[in-house]
Amino acid sequence: MNTSEAKRVLETALICANAPLSLREMRTLFDDQLGPDTIRSLLDALTQDWQERGVELVALASGWRLQSRPEMRAYLDRLHPEKPPRYSRAAMELLAIVAYRQPVTRGDIEDIRGVTVSSQMIKQLEDRGWIEAIGYREAPGRPALYATTRQFLDDLGLASLDQLPPLEAPGQPVADVPPALLAQASLLGEAEAENSGGAPGAQADLPLDAGDADASDAAEPPGLPAEPRDTEPPSPALTAIEPAIE
Repeated sequence: MNTSEAKRVLETALICANAPLSLREMRTLFDDQLGPDTIRSLLDALTQDWQERGVELVALASGWRLQSRPEMRAYLDRLHPEKPPRYSRAAMELLAIVAYRQPVTRGDIEDIRGVTVSSQMIKQLEDRGWIEAIGYREAPGRPALYATTRQFLDDLGLASLDQLPPLEAPGQPVADVPPALLAQASLLGEAEAENSGGAPGAQADLPLDAGDADASDAAEPPGLPAEPRDTEPPSPALTAIEPAIE
């Protein structure tokens, strides 16, 4: 098989894939007759081929994916004009704390935010595939340690945690989510549409339940203030990106 034909096969697989393709899966396409370096060369060539188009080839945590460019979103949104409820501020703060301080326990998150974290909110993030328990801390009660997942990185369009936007100032509270991270949060949940057999770059918002920030359960530890409702003024970081996380 010549290079042109191999690139055509790889491009077709990327367009039709319902999830990012790893190098291992790409080598399977060619019955392991092409090595990793050759596959990477083909990916570089495809990246250049799609350079001037509305779709781009990106490297993510779990592999490579063709997806729509950010500037195309305004047009694609016209296909789905109805906007779902926005992510709650509490859910985004919890997710940011896990992302920047991982691994963390529920108690660590409560210490940072100063309020009780509901089990329902943690479960929603787990069910969405953005955080997971990776172990237990050797402490009384052996609390679960939470970290972000490959799915979280894939949905943000990142290859590794090193690509997370930096906190803007030394000592900035992690709960004051960096605007750059929240701007990218519009990608959270959107990848499922393009990875479910739709056209490359198709997107659909999958928000958390609007009431997740106020949920509580009988097992909440005493002595911590209740989860605040969103009647208080949001932080500047959250206000700046509210349109992006609709």
